[in-house]
Amino acid sequence: MAGESKTIEIKPLTRIEGHGKVTLFLDEKGNVSKAHLNVLQCRGFEKFCEGRVIWEMPLITQRACGICPVSHHLASAKAGDAILGVEIPPTARLLRELMHMAQYVQSHALHFFHLASPDLLFGMDSDPATRNVVGLIGANPELAKRAVWLRAFGQTIIETLGSKRIHPVFAIPGGVNTALSQEKRAEFLSKIDQAIAIYKVGLDTIKDFQSKQKDLVNRFASFPSGYLGLTDPRGNLELYDGKLRLLDAKGFVLEDQVEGGNYLSIIEERVEDWSYMKFPVYKKMGYPAGMYRVGPLARLNVADSITTPLANKEFKEFKKLGNGGMVEGSLYFHYARLIEGLYATERVRELLETDGICGTELRAYSSKYNEEGVGVVEAPRGTLIHHFWADSSGAIKKANIIVATQNNNLAMNRSVYLVAKDFVKADKLTEGMLNRVEVAIRCYDPCLSCATHAIGQMPIAIELVSHTGEVLDSVSTD
Repeated sequence: MAGESKTIEIKPLTRIEGHGKVTLFLDEKGNVSKAHLNVLQCRGFEKFCEGRVIWEMPLITQRACGICPVSHHLASAKAGDAILGVEIPPTARLLRELMHMAQYVQSHALHFFHLASPDLLFGMDSDPATRNVVGLIGANPELAKRAVWLRAFGQTIIETLGSKRIHPVFAIPGGVNTALSQEKRAEFLSKIDQAIAIYKVGLDTIKDFQSKQKDLVNRFASFPSGYLGLTDPRGNLELYDGKLRLLDAKGFVLEDQVEGGNYLSIIEERVEDWSYMKFPVYKKMGYPAGMYRVGPLARLNVADSITTPLANKEFKEFKKLGNGGMVEGSLYFHYARLIEGLYATERVRELLETDGICGTELRAYSSKYNEEGVGVVEAPRGTLIHHFWADSSGAIKKANIIVATQNNNLAMNRSVYLVAKDFVKADKLTEGMLNRVEVAIRCYDPCLSCATHAIGQMPIAIELVSHTGEVLDSVSTD
C-alpha cells in the first residue's frame, strides 16, 4: 500500500439504534490516519413540528424514537410548562420523575444486558452468531431472564402512567393527565428489592470484566474531553430537574448551575459535509476544541455525589478509577450506566414512598403563551434539550432539539479513530477488528434516529477506501 492513502468503511454498525457508516482512512503506510462516523439519515423532524400547537409536542416529539420516547415526552412537556409560564403541582412533578426513573431502569437494563454484555462476556473476537442476546440466553439463561424481568418492571410503570409502554400519553404542558392508585403504588414497591438485586448482578458482572481486562478498559477509546450533565445545587446527580454543569478534561468547572433556558450561552452547533448529525461544542472553546461528552460516564464525572445509599457507595468506587481526575475510558460508560440504573431503582422507591405521590392535583393552568420555552432532562443516553418558539396562539414557529447522541458526536468520532488506530492494521478487514470499532460506538448507546429525526429502516456499515476513491473492503448487514 506504499505511496497511496486508503479508506475502510464499516457498514452497517450493529446493536445500536439508527443508520450509519464508519469510514476509516489509511495513510501511505496502511495506518489509520482519521475516521468518520457518517450518519446518513436526513434531518427534518424539527421542520415537521412548525405549525403544530404546544399541546401536541409531548406526543409528536417522542415519535422520533421507540427506544427513549419517555425522555422526549418529558422534555417537550417541560418546554411547554415554560411557554405557559407555570409551576406544575407537586404530585405531577413526582409522577413525571417516576416515569423518568422507570425509563432509566428499563433502558439501562436493555443496553447493558442485551446489547453490550455479549462483547464483554464472550469476547470481542468471539463468533458473531452467538455474540448477541441469543447467545446470552444460551450461555446464561438465568441472567437473560433477570434482564427481561428488569426491563419489564420499568416498562410496566411507564404503561401504568401513560397507557402504553412505548409513546406514552401522560405528560402535558402544565402537568400530567393520570394519577397513581394506591394499589399500583404497593405493587411497584413490592418489586423494588428484586430490581435492585438484578442491578447488583450487573454491577458484579462489569466489575469482574474490568478487573480481568484492566489494561484494555483503561486504554480502549480513552481520551481527555469535557463533560456535561445536570446536577442539583449541591452537586448531586440529578436526572430530571437539575441545572447544567460543564467540566473540562482535568475536572475544572467551566460552567455551573446554568439554567436550561440559557443553554445557548454555553453550547453552539456545527455541521460537517460528511454527516447529517450536528456537532455541538462548548461555545467558549469553539470547534472542535470544545468537544464534550454526555451520558452516564459524563454525569458521574460531573457529579459530586449521588443521593441514594447503594448507588452512592458504587459512585465512590467509580470515582477512585480516575485517581483524583476524570474517568476517561469509554468502556467505563457501562459501569456508570449500571450505577445509574441502581440509582434510578432506589429513586423509584423514594418517589413511591413520598407523601402526595397518589394525589389528584395534577395540572396547572394558564391562558397565556410565552414566546419561547426550553425543556432539559437527562435522557439515559445524555443531556436532551427541547427548545420551542411559539406564537400567541401556542403554535410552534420554530423548534430546536439537541439530543444526547448529537452532544456525543465529536467524542464518538474520536473513539472510533482511537480504536481503529489501535486495532485495524491491514487492508483486509477482520470481523474482530470491526467489532472493536462498533464496541467503541456502543459504549455511548447512540440513538441515530433521534439524532437525525429520520424515518425508515436503520442499518449500519464499515468501509476501507483509498485517497483515489478505491473501496478496498466493506462489511454490511443490509
